[in-house]
Amino acid sequence: MASPQFSLYIVRCADGKLYTGIATDVEKRLAEHVSGSRGAKYLRGKGPLVVVFSEAVGDRALASQLEYRVKQLSRVQKLDLIEGRRRLVDLQ
Repeated sequence: MASPQFSLYIVRCADGKLYTGIATDVEKRLAEHVSGSRGAKYLRGKGPLVVVFSEAVGDRALASQLEYRVKQLSRVQKLDLIEGRRRLVDLQ
């Protein structure tokens, strides 16, 4: 059985803050965040939420490593990633 393909995503909250996560189905994960059923506590009450970046990255291990690296970036560097001035592959 093939392992699922994970994506790294960045969500912008109503207050402009950025949240980074990984998922096999980004739209489904966003719905979980919005409904609050299985969403991150951090995002509760911060809607509307908008996915501003999403990129398929591979298996869970690689996705988790990249998620950690993105979370270490400054806000300006994250915005560069979102706007295409920085590439996710360069963080590997």
